[in-house]
Amino acid sequence: MPVTVTTDNLKLEREGAVVTVRLHRPHVLNALNSALLAELLAVLRPLDADPTVGCLVVTGSERAFAAGADIREMAAKTAVEMAQEDYFRAWEEFADLRIPKIAAVNGVALGGGCELAMMCDLVIAGESAVFGQPEIGLGVIPGIGGTQRLTRLIGRAKAMDLVLTGRTMGAREAEACGLVSRVVPDERVLPEALAAAATVASYGRTAVRAARECVDHALESGLRDGIRYERRVFHALFATEDQKEGMAAFLEKRPPVFRGR
Repeated sequence: MPVTVTTDNLKLEREGAVVTVRLHRPHVLNALNSALLAELLAVLRPLDADPTVGCLVVTGSERAFAAGADIREMAAKTAVEMAQEDYFRAWEEFADLRIPKIAAVNGVALGGGCELAMMCDLVIAGESAVFGQPEIGLGVIPGIGGTQRLTRLIGRAKAMDLVLTGRTMGAREAEACGLVSRVVPDERVLPEALAAAATVASYGRTAVRAARECVDHALESGLRDGIRYERRVFHALFATEDQKEGMAAFLEKRPPVFRGR
């Protein structure tokens, strides 16, 4: 039976090794505020340390994954207050969670919503999903990693286009330039994300985490250093029970039984 937890701004459901977190601030199109982030981290910290959790799906509503950061919360703040609070810094804790994360995006993913999607490992989008970093129209710039992650994912030319003009891109364009992993019919977004999450969760936890780290390392290092890093991680996985089980199962022509050890 699924386990369901509801907070003021979130709905969480766990079924087996897959956890789904639905952003739930419908009156503001799931705009991201400090209370939502605090609730999100409070529920995810113990799950990140739980070896029985294999994958996380983050989603919103049919209208909005997240329409951005909550402007009402920050509009009156001064530069000193923003710096003293190191505003948005806590979002990096979400990005640093070791549990694999899949964003299931319907509707708008703008500003902070686009940045939240980019913090996930896969982005599965509906055909009518819309992505963008329109902060320039507010007299600011993206502040939750938008200029950095977007440039690494889609390249300088496209990133400059979105950040400087504030325009949005549809799901197909986002897929073509590398922001989105898969585009599916709108009604298939969550089922597709859950199926992908179940697949990820079926593999050995240690190997999955190692694979994530290696891919992320590729964005932050040169090719030669990255290949050495990958090779060291590959060698280290031969100390795990899952490597022995996976290769034995292949040779014996049977499904592997991974135990995350």
